[in-house]
Amino acid sequence: MEPEVITVGLDGTRESLAAARWAAGEADRRHAVLRLLHAWILLAQGPEMPPERDRNAGARRVVEQALDEVRADHRGLRVIEDLVAAEAVPALLRAAEESRLLALGSRALTAWESYVLGDISLEVVGRAERPVVLVREGWSGRQPFPGAEGEDIPSPAPHVVVGMSLKGPCDALLSFAFDAAARRGLPLRAVHGRALPVTAYAPWGADPEAAGEIVKQGEDALREAVRPWRERYPGVELGLTVRPESPTRALVRSAPGAVLLAVGRRRHRALVPRVGPVAHAAMHHAPCPVAVVPEEGPAA
Repeated sequence: MEPEVITVGLDGTRESLAAARWAAGEADRRHAVLRLLHAWILLAQGPEMPPERDRNAGARRVVEQALDEVRADHRGLRVIEDLVAAEAVPALLRAAEESRLLALGSRALTAWESYVLGDISLEVVGRAERPVVLVREGWSGRQPFPGAEGEDIPSPAPHVVVGMSLKGPCDALLSFAFDAAARRGLPLRAVHGRALPVTAYAPWGADPEAAGEIVKQGEDALREAVRPWRERYPGVELGLTVRPESPTRALVRSAPGAVLLAVGRRRHRALVPRVGPVAHAAMHHAPCPVAVVPEEGPAA
């Protein structure tokens, strides 16, 4: 049987090198092949062109630099160097179809930055048929987490987080998350947020009894959703967290200590790619690598 392929899209930035290092570690865990892909419209030139006048040399260096990065820590890893003569988005989408997952670099932290940086990444995430993992520069899993008031909150023990919407099928998302936790030997934390209805508020704040009932309903639904996967992965330590607040805030607040955060994205057939609000928030605000997993039905 042919080994799985883990593809990383390269653009020469520090973020894409971080994605290459993350993807190399993932390929090692899976005994997979790492594909280093850079999409570049190759420039025509004669066969005897001297190296100093090679107009495609920069594109080749992007792949070579990434290869040097991953070889430093993964000498035995099988690597494919792939310089694709195509526009970036279609090349990455084709690569995603041929791969177990696709890794991309990410540096956007705000909605505005997504327009400056994320045109390609956002479109690929919104269209890809396989999981796409976004990795920030310098990610090590040891950084403190910036709190809501700007303070640094020390990271708790490493774990994997999966954000659950409970509004539709989530088999692909749970399969990805449980598998990721099992391969890393880490606990998995399933997180669900439910905003309190207006009727749960009084002039002095939220009614504790109403909030408790909302949380209990969420816990029951979450426990039932993960039950088949808990049975399938008995060795994975699983924690359930339900917060009486918006799903977006609940997920981002659960990021401290996570080495990977997985969220779902509903598949769309429309021309304009869409990413759900919770996945969008995770992509921009979670400091750890974020995996966006396409699902049939509503996303997180």
